[in-house]
Amino acid sequence: MRIMAIDYGDQRIGLAVSDLLGMLAGEAWTMQEWNRERAVQRIAEEAKKREVGSFVLGLPKNMDGTEGPRAALSREFKALLEEATGLPVVLWDERRSSIEAHAILHAAGKKERLHRKTVDAVAASLILEGYLGSLH
Repeated sequence: MRIMAIDYGDQRIGLAVSDLLGMLAGEAWTMQEWNRERAVQRIAEEAKKREVGSFVLGLPKNMDGTEGPRAALSREFKALLEEATGLPVVLWDERRSSIEAHAILHAAGKKERLHRKTVDAVAASLILEGYLGSLH
């Protein structure tokens, strides 16, 4: 069963999908969508096309572990996605995923101004890798 990871943002959403065995992170991409309902529909379509059986959604937490307004938006997005797809959505602590994604892109020699285009996809891959690692 494939698992899709989601790094949810206001303008861009990072997505990453595992292999069929749910062991390795595979394809990753960024979706630009400002409307939350359209984002849910587009993700549902992508999940169906890729035979996804569940989702892992990044839950932004403060460094001290508390939750702020961004976490509340992720919880709302989780409910919308579960309703639209009928699939389970696991929330995953995404602290530092964007920071690590920027560091990976920098180490790969990507120019800082180009990070915006791919950082969300890399963050989704990191969320997926962390989640898959916890399962095995």
